Amino acid sequence: MERAILSGNEAIARGAYEAGVKVASAYPGTPSTEILENMVQYPSIDASWAPNEKVALEVGIGAAIGGARTLVAMKHVGVNVAADPLFTLSYTGVKGGLVLVTADDPELHSSQNEQDNRNYAKFAKMPMFEPADSQEALAFTRLALEASEQFDTPVFLRTTTRISHSKSIVELQDPVSGLPQPALEKNPAKFVMLPGNARKRHPLVEDRLAKMEEWACRQPFNRVEKGTGDGRVGVITAGVSYQYAREVLPEADILKLGLVYPLPKALIRDFAARYETLYVIEELDPFIEEQLLAMGIQVTGKSLLPLCGELTPGRVAQGLSGQAVTSYYSHKEMLPGRPPSMCPGCPHRGVFYALNRLKAFVSGDIGCYTLGFMEPLSAMDTCICMGASIGNATGLSKVLDPPERSRVVAVIGDSTFLHTGINGLMDMVYNNAASTVLILDNRITAMTGRQENPSSGYTLMGADSYRVDMEEICRALGVRNVRVIDPYQVSATHKVLEEEMARDEVSVVIARRPCMLVKRDPVARKPALSVDDEKCTGCRVCLKIGCPAIEWRSSDQGKGSAHINRLFCVGCSLCRQVCHFDAIGECQ
Repeated sequence: MERAILSGNEAIARGAYEAGVKVASAYPGTPSTEILENMVQYPSIDASWAPNEKVALEVGIGAAIGGARTLVAMKHVGVNVAADPLFTLSYTGVKGGLVLVTADDPELHSSQNEQDNRNYAKFAKMPMFEPADSQEALAFTRLALEASEQFDTPVFLRTTTRISHSKSIVELQDPVSGLPQPALEKNPAKFVMLPGNARKRHPLVEDRLAKMEEWACRQPFNRVEKGTGDGRVGVITAGVSYQYAREVLPEADILKLGLVYPLPKALIRDFAARYETLYVIEELDPFIEEQLLAMGIQVTGKSLLPLCGELTPGRVAQGLSGQAVTSYYSHKEMLPGRPPSMCPGCPHRGVFYALNRLKAFVSGDIGCYTLGFMEPLSAMDTCICMGASIGNATGLSKVLDPPERSRVVAVIGDSTFLHTGINGLMDMVYNNAASTVLILDNRITAMTGRQENPSSGYTLMGADSYRVDMEEICRALGVRNVRVIDPYQVSATHKVLEEEMARDEVSVVIARRPCMLVKRDPVARKPALSVDDEKCTGCRVCLKIGCPAIEWRSSDQGKGSAHINRLFCVGCSLCRQVCHFDAIGECQ
């Protein structure tokens, strides 16, 4: 049997291929992004980026109604966007198997919250599998699709950042054969959720959960592992927490759960009755613990382990020993700060430099440009969720008097605008708000690794596609003032933003420059720039654009001057434009 070393995300893609998935849809979001990116190596799967997670799930639902096996992937906050169709899908059930991957992000490595999406399984009354390594990520993907069809239900597959990105050995198999071909089959009583039909479907949902609970008690993915001890300590755990429990408590017997909802209650009762001490080790919420306590089983969990952040073997050992556990990483060594920053030549830098100088109040959004919050640009004041910037600006404009109102600018990226920003702009125009919207169009979904989107002109599979016309979208929504700027032109950017902020009606400014790291049609680097030490006065204005290519070098005389690292500089010339003393030019 062939073996390979795969990350959890790569293993899920492989599992989908082996299971005969026909359609895969997603919106990129760390830590889930690589699932769809790895789908492109399997031509039998129609893999595509959707404008947002709700659309991705709706595409998957359509394919499943047609009888095809389908996988939909998103990060944990994406499930919030997809929740509307999700809850009704739980009632309708499926025809072809449908798996929804939710990639959670404990410790907020790249997220605005660390919600525990196991709660969605209970809330939506959907089964949820949780793998503990890459082999299980592959196997559980196949298993989830089979269970989806067996029990007529959509199925969650929950990963976390550690499972998504860590690698381990997996065994590869050939794709399944003999799956039925997709076909249209009318069944309105099942798929048209009018109240009369939905009332009849709800009891079926409850019945299938009861059947799955009984089924899960007999399945090998829920298993008991004997420890090296005397049999007095037991642990119930799942996912990556299982790895930590096994390392920290080798003497304990472990009930390792593969299906975290519905819980196999009979199996758990039988296991729990054997031990004097019973721990539940799980990340984030006491999801398993609370259900066990409701069953009357005395367990110890979150009284010792933190509610916030990732677990680690060290944190688990510290908590079980009775010591307080910090909910954030700390180091004894004095390490230098390494805050994230925009790349050299990033087209967003000049925009935020101008917004800072204009003293704008910036309602921000999710993307690379969220780094506009960081010093020295310091030009972002709110950031809630995808697409919220425009709605936030509308709300501010309703409560502020004109002098203050004119300072409000909503900043949103091209991909995020297409994700959920369009409705916000429609509302802003419809309700006669007065605010400026700044769309940063870098022709790519940059923050998650430069994925294509409807404004890039290409699909996930690399095919040419129609490039959305941002200006026409804005005009179609009723915006009368639409202007396009080149954010590399500092003075012009400042002037246009100042003019549009002065308007007492909706105004849209589109800052258009491709990302310097775009995968196709790459932007040509210009010659690196350098600082003339004789002309540099040490005013430090060039440092205010926050370019990582610009360094400060102190002299023995105490004056000091700026220096440009030629390895980083891409010749965008922003620093040259802000220098008042003509001290920056091309390298000689």
